[in-house]
Amino acid sequence: MRKHNLVPMLTAIAAAAALAGAPALAAQSSVPVSAAESGTLWFVELDGKPVADGNTLASVRTEKASLRTAIKNAKLRVTERRSFDKLFNGFVVKVDQRDRAKLAMLPGVKAIYPVLNVAAPEPVKNGEASPDLVAAITMTGASVAQQQLGLSGAGVKVGIIDTGIDIDHPAFGGKGTNGSTPFPTARVIAGYDFVGDAYDSSGSGDALTPVPDDVPDDCAGHGTHVAGIVGANGGGVLGVAPKASLGAYRVFGCTGTTSSDIILAALERAYEDGMQVINMSLGAARQWPEYPTAKASNKLVAKGVIVVASAGNNGPGGSSPDALFATGAPGVADKAISVASYDNAQLSFTVGGTPFGFTPASGSPVAPTSGSLTMAKTGTTTTADDACVAPAAGSLTGKAVLIRRGTCSFYQKALNAQNAGAAAVVLYNNQAGALSPTVAGTPAITIPVVAITADQGAKLDAAIAAGTTTLNWSGTYVSYPYGTGGLISGFSSYGLDAELGFKPNVGAPGGAILSTYPLELGGTTTLSGTSMAAPHVAGGVALILESNPKLKPGQVADRIYNTADPKNWSGNAGLGLLDFSFRQGSGMLDIIGVIQNTATVSPSQLALGESAAGSSLKTLSVSNRSGAPVTYTISHVASLAAGPNTTTGSSYNVSGVFDGPATVSFSQTTLTVPARGTGKFSATITANSSLPDRSLYGGYIVLTPTNGTAPLRVPYAGFKGDYQSTVVLTPTANGFPWLATLAGGSYTNQPSGATFTMADGNIPYFLVHYDHLSRKVILEAFEADTGKSWHRVSMEEYVTRNSTPGGFFTYSWDGTTFRGKGENPKAWKTVPNGRYVVKISVLKALGDEGIATDWETWTSPVITIARPQ
Repeated sequence: MRKHNLVPMLTAIAAAAALAGAPALAAQSSVPVSAAESGTLWFVELDGKPVADGNTLASVRTEKASLRTAIKNAKLRVTERRSFDKLFNGFVVKVDQRDRAKLAMLPGVKAIYPVLNVAAPEPVKNGEASPDLVAAITMTGASVAQQQLGLSGAGVKVGIIDTGIDIDHPAFGGKGTNGSTPFPTARVIAGYDFVGDAYDSSGSGDALTPVPDDVPDDCAGHGTHVAGIVGANGGGVLGVAPKASLGAYRVFGCTGTTSSDIILAALERAYEDGMQVINMSLGAARQWPEYPTAKASNKLVAKGVIVVASAGNNGPGGSSPDALFATGAPGVADKAISVASYDNAQLSFTVGGTPFGFTPASGSPVAPTSGSLTMAKTGTTTTADDACVAPAAGSLTGKAVLIRRGTCSFYQKALNAQNAGAAAVVLYNNQAGALSPTVAGTPAITIPVVAITADQGAKLDAAIAAGTTTLNWSGTYVSYPYGTGGLISGFSSYGLDAELGFKPNVGAPGGAILSTYPLELGGTTTLSGTSMAAPHVAGGVALILESNPKLKPGQVADRIYNTADPKNWSGNAGLGLLDFSFRQGSGMLDIIGVIQNTATVSPSQLALGESAAGSSLKTLSVSNRSGAPVTYTISHVASLAAGPNTTTGSSYNVSGVFDGPATVSFSQTTLTVPARGTGKFSATITANSSLPDRSLYGGYIVLTPTNGTAPLRVPYAGFKGDYQSTVVLTPTANGFPWLATLAGGSYTNQPSGATFTMADGNIPYFLVHYDHLSRKVILEAFEADTGKSWHRVSMEEYVTRNSTPGGFFTYSWDGTTFRGKGENPKAWKTVPNGRYVVKISVLKALGDEGIATDWETWTSPVITIARPQ
């Protein structure tokens, strides 16, 4: 296993926490209620199937009526917010935390899931001086499909669940700012506004109440930008499928977040409107494939709708860095196409005649396209807190200042340089990969700030140290090897999913994409994010369907995965090593490869599971749709491995990157597939024993035809070691779990036990931190002195992990326990006064309930219940 060339990842990635400038959570005896990651809104899934699975609407509604009666009889503090029939059989309710467990025990309830606040994944606004959309659609072959094959997406309906679309925009056939375009239009043929302008699920007061409207106009911009990538045709912007029909399903207000139940409602509406493709450039990170929006997405695919979703912006170079297993719902749906991001071609400056492609920082002015500046630096390639202490006033006057990432925020570094007289700032990464910073703040940054890689920064550091160095703004666009264009974006999230399913599935350009924007906000702008990558795929699917309308969703996905082109590692592409298969998926979308494809390998992606079970034997089938036999040479190329996760600091990070290829053997090295026939071969894949346990590894099986046509690929990824060895109940600096009391807006730890009256809110709370996703969490009560079981306090399934290494979830106990389902008093018990402990049992992801080591447990200090007599 080679690691020596792969940059000092163990140190560099650990420094990613410095992005936010936040220290690790210090140990303390009390924490504010607001710090908890628990919510009050919950999906309630019923036992019966939804209508999309063949149930009748009458049956679904009868089942709901029965549950409403059960809730009333049980006197639960529950307020119904929304109900679903078609893709999901259930409700969304607001429930008092003390009644949550009781609700889950009612007859007919299959499961409950938290309703999550969802953001369109934090796009970075890079300014206007960025590559044209043409550069991006060239990368995927969309430009060739338009110009040489005459494809435009005509006749294909693409639904966009987002912030709406500016229907007045000329790119969508609108009348512009001087006219009011009636809705629906010739291009935006359907849609609905579920929320209104003021809605923000993270807000308060009236902002929490959706105010629906028939016209899904856009005041935020994100949806218009996404729609432009899919299908703009005017206003100086040409999208991937410029004649596709669009559906606009607005789920965000002008600012802020939405909630996952509104997304589910939009999925049902898009299904009713006959959308053939649905794009969701949004998601809730670190979720299970069983989450309601993911399950609904699978049902849509089963009904013939192709669902495309962004993988998320939680990569180490993003503003919310996270590690492995960070992709979110709905993209984690088994049948959804989850999309990673590659950087577009980049603007550049030159030093000594060498171009340096850069990413403009959000919140700073656009970099000029001409002019020169002498360079200076404030640290070295080992300085951890470069420019965090303000340089002397005037010390950087007129200079372009090189500053290394770390310790304090990008904004603070840029402000310090600006106050010292700098004319520009060049930020460079302290770890491998691209960087997409923001320097937004008050007072505003008024000088250009751009970002480059660690390797580029090291070269400039050496040049400045050697003598006078001049930066020349060029206005020229470049890609690798002069920048990160064509490589995976630093913000793009890692997979796999919680069940070791293969995610993300494919990649497309998402870094620095110029597209449409609401006319009131300028008409066009450049954004970066997996939000921008997903619509490249959705638009590409429209072109593919136009070329072959009979294709089913699974066939489209297989062909996309087989023909995509994996790229080299963004950390050091010159090494010739492929980037992680569990981060770039099958590779860059190749639309022409899909359309011209005449053979399919299935399965088209391989999820190997955990290597503790031994080598993975997979049988693959090759279907030849051409009129001539084809002979393939079968080979294998590894991608990099990564991990395991680190769980310290303010963010989860990846502890290492490794060139530790799996061993892959084949039943045969060549395969001849007859005309319009099939052939099979098997592959045995064995993880590299030198990899650290709990790391992820991957690669690509390659079928190269002897007739000179493009190769077919099947990516794979797996978990090294025993997946159930992953520790879930990590104490953190606070020593969680806690038995806690609640008073004055804070939870206080009670390590020696506590007494509760069980009245007026004086009940026990339990604060728990999860470092990984959990299949099941059970709370049970026992008599402290005799060990007698009083059965369950609560049970939840498919529980996510905390978003930060110091975060926590809360549970409460009102003295009620459960033995089975039902509102019958025999099933619900109120424990008498006495001394108790509560045991928390966590079943690990993919764990076996019958294997003790697949569980983690914690038993509380003594809880004395002393109700007034």
